[in-house]
Amino acid sequence: MSVCLVRLNSYGLALSLVMKFSVDYINADQSILPGVRLGFETYDTCGQPAGVMKPTLRFLSEGSTEEVAARCNYTDYATRVVAVIGPYTSEMVSVISKLLGFFLIPQISFSATSDKFSDKGLYPSFMRTVPTDRLQVEAIVELLKEFGWNWVAVVASEDEYGRQGQRQFSALAGEKGICVAYEGLIPIYSNPGPTIRNILHRINSKSVGVVVLFALPEPAVKFFIEVIHRNMSMVWIGPTSWALLSDIATLPNIHTVGTILAFADENRPLPQFNDYFQALFSKIQQERPQQPPLEPSSSIPTMGNPCPTCWHLSPDNMSLVEETQRNRQAFSIYAAVRSIAQALHNMLGCNTTSCPPKSGYKIYPWQLLEETKKVSLNISGTPFEFDTKGNPSMGYELLVWTWKEHQMNFTPIGNFFKKLSINEALIQWHTKSNQVPMSSCSADCKTGEVRRIKGFHSCCFDCLPCHEGTFQNNTGDSQCTNCPKGQWSTPRSNHCVDPTYTYLAWDSHESLGLVLAGVVVVICEAVVTVLFLRHWDTKVVKATGGPLCALSLLCLMGCCASLVLFLGPPGDVMCRLQLPLNAIFPTVILSTILATSVQIVYVTEFPGKSTSHLQTLRGPGSCLVVLACCGVQAGLCGWFVQVAPSLTTFRSELRVEFVERFLRCPVTPLHSFALMLGFNVLLALISFMCTFTAVKPAGQYNMARDITISTLAYCVVWVIFVPIYTGLDDRKKSIAHVTVTLISHMGLVAAYFFPKCHLLMKTPELNTADHFRAYLEGKITSPQEEQAQ
Repeated sequence: MSVCLVRLNSYGLALSLVMKFSVDYINADQSILPGVRLGFETYDTCGQPAGVMKPTLRFLSEGSTEEVAARCNYTDYATRVVAVIGPYTSEMVSVISKLLGFFLIPQISFSATSDKFSDKGLYPSFMRTVPTDRLQVEAIVELLKEFGWNWVAVVASEDEYGRQGQRQFSALAGEKGICVAYEGLIPIYSNPGPTIRNILHRINSKSVGVVVLFALPEPAVKFFIEVIHRNMSMVWIGPTSWALLSDIATLPNIHTVGTILAFADENRPLPQFNDYFQALFSKIQQERPQQPPLEPSSSIPTMGNPCPTCWHLSPDNMSLVEETQRNRQAFSIYAAVRSIAQALHNMLGCNTTSCPPKSGYKIYPWQLLEETKKVSLNISGTPFEFDTKGNPSMGYELLVWTWKEHQMNFTPIGNFFKKLSINEALIQWHTKSNQVPMSSCSADCKTGEVRRIKGFHSCCFDCLPCHEGTFQNNTGDSQCTNCPKGQWSTPRSNHCVDPTYTYLAWDSHESLGLVLAGVVVVICEAVVTVLFLRHWDTKVVKATGGPLCALSLLCLMGCCASLVLFLGPPGDVMCRLQLPLNAIFPTVILSTILATSVQIVYVTEFPGKSTSHLQTLRGPGSCLVVLACCGVQAGLCGWFVQVAPSLTTFRSELRVEFVERFLRCPVTPLHSFALMLGFNVLLALISFMCTFTAVKPAGQYNMARDITISTLAYCVVWVIFVPIYTGLDDRKKSIAHVTVTLISHMGLVAAYFFPKCHLLMKTPELNTADHFRAYLEGKITSPQEEQAQ
């Protein structure tokens, strides 16, 4: 009865010959099954379900009969064969695997990679010697991640193998952040030409640079024929089904399609492989003349004679088994047969020299299945065993198709088993300058940018920068992450940082300028002090305040010296002293000026009474005014120190919304700080009002003029300071505070003390009792008296 009415399939013939080699090699090795010989039957499925069912039912027949017995219990049912090797495709396996599983006959496929067969509930007796499609999909996804390709197309043949590969790849790629721009299916039961052309058109329209092709050999060949015709050039990633297919590798102009990366099953050379077939083909050639000529009808394959034309084989046909893909497939076939042989070895209790004779012993499939699951071998230096799902402990070899002078080679560049290992230097890309091709819908976002998805694909996005206080936590984030409490970030950051604090360092330009200005002011104050001390007993010094005047000058110098507390790194003690000292020192001179102003008002407004009470005002009265004013200011300063937080507390309570900030002593509460400065301005304002309208004593020194100008300058400087201060940042506030303090001090020195210094140095003849009589004795000379004189 005929099985296949088509021409001989050379690939199937090669696999059958490898099966024969495997059985003969094991039979020749007496250490495996000594005294026991394996036999086998080979059938052609023709790639059709009907073609695989008839031999399968024959396998299930009891003993040497042609019938399958119907029983309730098949425990002691001995089938015609003890194991089944094959079939080739997952589609054919799915037709018979459940049936074989019902009888628990060990079935080992050397090529079916569908992951569904790992379900032992549905396929209890199925095992294989090649990795599953799931592992292959993982390998392809890892390859895409390795080169940053996240915008790909996936094309599959419209069969069990292709559909499952496409489905698994799309699912896993989505989990790994890889977008499938397009999915297409190549029909296998109808003319695929129009569909392939439409698929390639859609691929071009999606602007992808990488295509993954899950297809069996025949549709893969037709697909690449059209690719060559359209002159398309990109990266093609192939699974084991066509990775080494010579029908594709030998297509004219196949080298123009771009870069082909493919995964192939791990392979090890089999001992005596080529020698065996050389001898076999020579023997067939020698025996051919002895065979009767074939009748036309006998050239048709039958169940009894599946290969009538095999008598035409000769050593010239060695390429039949030496072709790359077939040679690699040989290892999987041999591993399948060798696993069954080893299971029989263990089941029969064999050693390296013999198997114990067992009379009437029957081998039941379910017993052999249990032994096969436990097999552990070393085949050509490669450890081999099955896991609990019947899958082998093997991975893939990664190849790149290379052309040199139109000679095609499969160049190994890496491998995959649980993780990808690749030598990128071995890859010759199709791009200019041998650069890795790009395949992405959108360019990668820069550091500190997140993705805003546009459309339906997560790989198509716009890049949005993260603002201050947020950061890009992971590369694929779609929104910025807020910084944790106590940290902050700059725009476009991928992390948050603890804040850093700056201050007026001693070596900064601002600090050097302020120190220089302070030194100038202190020198002026020191010169005035020295000059006053040299003329201590003169009238001008006594009229200015005497001891209180000297105290005022010392306090002015002390205030300038205290300004160094604004420089350098701040501390708790420094901050406690900074503003109080800056406020209390000016209070001394301003209160001294106020006491003198009160004397001037008393002398000019009450000339009749001033003589008898002036000494009281100049002595105890002035001291009392100074002590009272300093007491009030001390109270304000003490209150400020009491309610103001320490620098440590201020920093701990500070809301961090900055990466870098100028750290100065906390000026809080602000109204307490305003009261300290405002009190000094009030003293200056009162002094100004006391002397602004005072009558100048005729022919005498105009003390009221000095007070008016100096206090007016002090008030103007600090009033202008207030609006400027509120609009500055912390760094400039500290600089402005020190600057205004120095200016106000210089104003007091220049307007109040310099005129008196001029008198001492340029007009000493005026430094007499008569010229300061109004301020020393309270006697005012009227204009009439001055004219009479």
